Amino acid sequence: MVKICCIGAGYVGGPTMAVIALKCASVEVAVVDISVPRITAWNSDHLPIYEPGLWDIVKECRGRNLFFSTDVEKHVCEADIVFVSVNTPTKTRGLGAGKAADLTYWESAARMIADVSKSDKIVVEKSTVPVKTAEAIERILTHNSNNGINFQILSNPEFLAEGTAIEDLFMPDRVLIGGRETPGGQKAIQALKDVYAQWVPEDCIIATNLWSAELSKLAANAFLAQRISSVNAMSSLCEATGANVSEVSYAVGKDSRIRPKFLNASVGFGGSCFQKDILNLVYICECNGLPEVAEYWKQVIKINDYQKIRFVSRVVASMFNTVSGKKVAILGFAFKKDTGDTRETPAIDVCKGLLGDKAKLSIYDPQVNEDQIQRDLAMNKFDWDHPLHLQPMSPTGVKQVSVVCDAYTATKDAHAVCILTEWDEFKSLDYNKMYDNMQKPAFIFDGRNVVDADKLREIGFIVYAIGKPLDAWLKDMPAVV
Repeated sequence: MVKICCIGAGYVGGPTMAVIALKCASVEVAVVDISVPRITAWNSDHLPIYEPGLWDIVKECRGRNLFFSTDVEKHVCEADIVFVSVNTPTKTRGLGAGKAADLTYWESAARMIADVSKSDKIVVEKSTVPVKTAEAIERILTHNSNNGINFQILSNPEFLAEGTAIEDLFMPDRVLIGGRETPGGQKAIQALKDVYAQWVPEDCIIATNLWSAELSKLAANAFLAQRISSVNAMSSLCEATGANVSEVSYAVGKDSRIRPKFLNASVGFGGSCFQKDILNLVYICECNGLPEVAEYWKQVIKINDYQKIRFVSRVVASMFNTVSGKKVAILGFAFKKDTGDTRETPAIDVCKGLLGDKAKLSIYDPQVNEDQIQRDLAMNKFDWDHPLHLQPMSPTGVKQVSVVCDAYTATKDAHAVCILTEWDEFKSLDYNKMYDNMQKPAFIFDGRNVVDADKLREIGFIVYAIGKPLDAWLKDMPAVV
């Protein structure tokens, strides 16, 4: 039986290993992590992450050929293939702070693998890492192993979208495996191919050299984020001219060269990858003497930040240029629907912007609990992927913020509603009931274009929707950024 160990039981490691265990009955899979609470959750009925379909797979495989453990060294020692799916956060200090990836956790994992290994191993980069990381990891493994162990390094980046991760794993667009162009490297690539080939069509499994695989992940995320920033840039022009961004993006998306995905205007992109990976790409370009290329990718981040600032400015300007002391309901805190992930969610910056103007926030999200929301609003930028993120919150939390259990409680006596996540339930709320229980005039600021603005205006709401024609009220009170 082939034994696989995955170091890191997070959003990538957990679902990926669960699907491998489901699809490969002859493979024993162990997911290990130093976090006792996280592993305890994986072994319970309440998984540490929310992903549609994940629980059914874990329930079927756990205890059969899927195991979750804190005994990291034991399972690494026994494994034939070791996936490393640890955090690669953005550095917060030192050389490259604010852009470069911090490989502290990766280096620590590599040194531990070298220390405990007693047999040859294939070590697989599953985390998103800078180009040439494999070379550094290879040196660490080689120089720290005292037993003449042979390590082959592969890059196998993930291309999952949270909310559809299980579907993406079942039917991937492609599985990318990068390895050394040597007999040993090619043999390692084939070994990992054999695992995926048990359910993935052969023509969807792509083999490249190490550096192409590492860069492909950064490039894919940069291209996707660039599409979002492009349509968001258009949304501001649509508002200024009276065009409708939904109609514009639909027309553009019908072009067979462009297609419609990632052309929905919104308050901005979030998640653990897009911003972090683009900043890393910027740093790599700068280090390789390509300042013009670095500046190009910086603009993707700048437009995303501008969109969030513009949204907050619109809220404040529309409400007589102040939200001080006013209750603002926040519907949705996760960075997208069907996930409880709040990493780099636009809601954090929007909430902090409103709190800076002394608003009182009442927040509801169906999958994000109060502790997580309070923690996110109290943290500094880039702290979310560092150990600080795992520390207990202050019992008082952030002042001016309450977290409630449903949308109607959040909006009761509110002056305004900000929709920041496209949860399906927000489309079917009783907005007549909501309007009756709000302060007047009642505002709705739709940051995801999930509600019918015209119907809400008939009820009596003053509605702002990203990239849509402005009503008379909003035209009279233009937002200044």
